[in-house]
Amino acid sequence: MNLESSSSSDQQQHKTQDDQILALKGPKFVPEASKNITALAGRVASLNCRIKNLDNWTVSWVRHRDVSLLTVASYTYSSDQRFRAVHKPYFGEQTPLTDTYSDWGLEIHSSQPRDSGIYECQISTTPHRSLFVHLRVVEPSTTVLGGSEVFVGMGSTINLTCVIRLSPEPPNSIRWQHNNQMIGYDSNRGGVSVVTEKGIESSSSLLIQNARPADSGKYVCRPDNAEPATVNVHVLNGKFDPFCYSHVVVCRLFFTLCISYETKNKTNS
Repeated sequence: MNLESSSSSDQQQHKTQDDQILALKGPKFVPEASKNITALAGRVASLNCRIKNLDNWTVSWVRHRDVSLLTVASYTYSSDQRFRAVHKPYFGEQTPLTDTYSDWGLEIHSSQPRDSGIYECQISTTPHRSLFVHLRVVEPSTTVLGGSEVFVGMGSTINLTCVIRLSPEPPNSIRWQHNNQMIGYDSNRGGVSVVTEKGIESSSSLLIQNARPADSGKYVCRPDNAEPATVNVHVLNGKFDPFCYSHVVVCRLFFTLCISYETKNKTNS
């Protein structure tokens, strides 16, 4: 009998049995953990890895872009101090018959768009078990519809709509300013109202009735989770044609004649 062959066969059998035990009782990722994370630039991006029955295995986080080891267990290995390991030990009632759960997270403080990409939560089994999380860091944009210059006739209604896009969550507040002063909706001016809608794209519409020359000036829309957007409003004292507006045009009142710089340039050419 070949003892060497028998020994090799026994080792292979033990390895197969160990693999079967690991598959049945070994650590597993809890599928409820999100695999797609959207974070707001400049804030904390939180990636979580929930594991069942980890026992004595170790959890690590690896960034795929450069195969950089970021954390091992509760320790941070990255020289970038924005990265932090976050561990929440077992929660819930523990008994010999129940599964144990733990959270192994990765936090990226002051996250930037360059941090976007795939991150791997890795359990130190043989072979490794991995959960891949895709992070997207976005910079919300704020836009006032209608362009940067708005013309309205005196006595009409000023309607400014501000839209916030690419925000992971709706802003808590959206405020309006006029000539660097916060607009008060209960001021003596009257006729001022705001309609706000929050969702995947949030918006705020500022309505000012019975426009007057004093309402001219710079208006700023300020969401609390994105950069502000500015629009200049011109209240014209005279008859106004609403088609005679915006992108670098000169409006003649009464005759409602619009002369566009684009037309002028074509004539000169």
